[in-house]
Amino acid sequence: MKRARILIVEDELIARENLDHVLRKEGYETVAVEAGQLAFEELEKGEFDLVMTDLRMQQVDGLQVLERTKELFPDTEVIMITGYATVTSAVEAMQKGAYHYLPKPYKIEEVRILVRKALEKRWLRQEVVDLKRQVQSQKGIPQIIGKSPRIEALKATIQQIAPTDATVLILGETGTGKELVAKAIHQLGPRADKRFLAVNCGAFSEELLANELFGHEREAFTGARGVKKGLLESAPGGSVFLDEIGDMPLTMQVKLLRVLQEKTLIRVGGTTEIPVDIRILAATNKDLKAEVERGAFRQDLFYRINVVTLHVPALAERRDDIPLLCRHFLQKYAAAQGKQIERIADEVMEVLMEYEFPGNIRELENIMERAVTLASGPAIELAHLPGDFQQPGFQVQRRQRKEFLTLEENEQEYIAWVLKQMHGNKTKAAEVLGIDRVSLWRKLKRLDLG
Repeated sequence: MKRARILIVEDELIARENLDHVLRKEGYETVAVEAGQLAFEELEKGEFDLVMTDLRMQQVDGLQVLERTKELFPDTEVIMITGYATVTSAVEAMQKGAYHYLPKPYKIEEVRILVRKALEKRWLRQEVVDLKRQVQSQKGIPQIIGKSPRIEALKATIQQIAPTDATVLILGETGTGKELVAKAIHQLGPRADKRFLAVNCGAFSEELLANELFGHEREAFTGARGVKKGLLESAPGGSVFLDEIGDMPLTMQVKLLRVLQEKTLIRVGGTTEIPVDIRILAATNKDLKAEVERGAFRQDLFYRINVVTLHVPALAERRDDIPLLCRHFLQKYAAAQGKQIERIADEVMEVLMEYEFPGNIRELENIMERAVTLASGPAIELAHLPGDFQQPGFQVQRRQRKEFLTLEENEQEYIAWVLKQMHGNKTKAAEVLGIDRVSLWRKLKRLDLG
């Protein structure tokens, strides 16, 4: 095991020196300070394995040290020490993530044992994370299913860029699995043991998106009774996936650009710059270059997020993967529903292989879930597919064209088709599309679909 680093925060000189002496004799590397503000400065310099802090101190108390430690380094253990032990303060400290609450006076042997147990817990957690990384690296990227050349190339690129901290822009049509790509990058990278948070930038109004990403201070607006951390602040050391970034309002783009440039953010209603350590992964089905040209997307932000660009192919461009995906979804939903369905009829696979899948993998998954739900025998039959697939002379939904469709034209066609299949029911259409009703309403408005 590595030599542990311990931060001691104690305003009483004799108590601080005694604790520092005992821990150094145990072989630990220690830093001892007499005030909470100085502890903040030490935490900004780097990570500690353990923080031992007095509870009652002037200006910045032990609970504030605990909160700041957990904000910057969630896995660092914290032991609270106090000569004024109360049930209320002990409960509050434990609720905020303290490892233990140690009342004064304490025995030296008690401190030795407690410190050893706290460090063992931290090191055990790190070992579990390391094992998960090893298993993940051996497995590759299991959630991205496919053996077609374009998918294999995509997997290889993910393996190459995941260990870096580069910002990644993921492009692809709706339903191609852009979030799965983002999760794979996170899981194969150095931040795998930290949080992965996703937010749909098209699902919120500007005010709600600002609150969701940046959080707010107490009384920042009516009803803001306390401080709320935003997603960018809630994933220290982790990754944040910004889906549909092309729908982000221009004013929010300015704020995000600042986060990428300065590595700090300011909560809504606040003035204090808060440091953030996150990797940004973004995705869109829009042509961002065209959006920049028409003034709907900032050029400086585009260059910031476009460090590495990944293109996720449409399902129609990787037809060889359709049987593999069908088998995967069959096993997934058969297991979930407790059914013994062993195969997919040849005529079903023939129809699916000819279909253009305007909704991509998401549409295929919906089709297979429906089929498993309706099936009662050992095989998926043609009768278990949606009605359109069973009609004589069934035609693909994408019209054959000499010219290429833009992403927006393709999205417009698919949403219109789903709405038709759902007989105009927007709630059901949103469920099929995998978005909420508000996002669907915004898309209908933007695409002039009524």
